[in-house]
Order: sequence, then structure tokens, then C-alpha cells
Amino acid sequence: MTSTGLSTDRAAVADLLSRYLLSLDDEKLDDAWAAQLFTPDAEVAFPPMSRHRGTEGMADFHAASLSAFAATQHLGSPALVVLDGDRAALRANLLSTHVHHPRPDGPAGLFTTGTFVDGEARRTPAGWRLERLSFRLLWTDGSPPPKDRG
Repeated sequence: MTSTGLSTDRAAVADLLSRYLLSLDDEKLDDAWAAQLFTPDAEVAFPPMSRHRGTEGMADFHAASLSAFAATQHLGSPALVVLDGDRAALRANLLSTHVHHPRPDGPAGLFTTGTFVDGEARRTPAGWRLERLSFRLLWTDGSPPPKDRG
């Protein structure tokens, strides 16, 4: 493969992660969203808290987690992408800011996290798709959402 082809593939894989992170903050998460980003057998994991496998239910899995907050902002570093034919490994850093729902006793407050993101992508007939994302929490600041909120 030419260096132009490799650069194009690396950019396409990195773009998947960027689109995923941006979409969490302001897009409708539905089956079409999942199909544009993930392979049918994809896994997204937040060890040891939760994980989901397959595009079916992927949008609901994410929406349920995000509903614990009034708003979120996910800022990812450029992804390092290593290609191996029709497969790719990726790694990036992620800073996530979560705005708590308003409380009757004061300001909503923030919950922020620093995370490593590791993943794999696969070239499909529809183009590159994420096959696995795993998020490793490095640090937190603030309080996570109450358990009864989702």
C-alpha cells in the first residue's frame, strides 16, 4: 500500500474515534449512529463498571450512561493509529467533563475524568468501523453521579 493510502486509512480510523467522542455530547444516539461507527460485534468497555457488545442496544447503553448528567464534553487527543492490513489499533487520551443535574441545595457541580482509550478497528465493506473501545480511568475530580440516577 502507498504512503498516501496508509495516511488515508490512519485518518479514517482516527476520525472514527473523534466522531464517536463528539457525538456523545450533542447527537441523537440511535441504531444508525451505532452502524456508522461500529462493527456489528463491537464491544465498548468501561472496566470494571460496564460493557456492551454488539450494535444492537449500543445507543441505549450510551444514552443511559449519559442521562446521569445534564451535559457532557469529551475532549480526545489525536489518536495514535497502527495499521495491520484491514485491522488497526488505536490509542488516545481523553478528558471528560460531566455536568451534574441541577440540585435544589446548590450548584450542579462537575465530575471530570482523565482516561486512556484503547481500541481496534476493522475495514468492512462499508469502510472502517470500530470493533473495540476500552476506557481506562486514570483520575477523577468531583463526585460521580448518584447511583439512583443511572
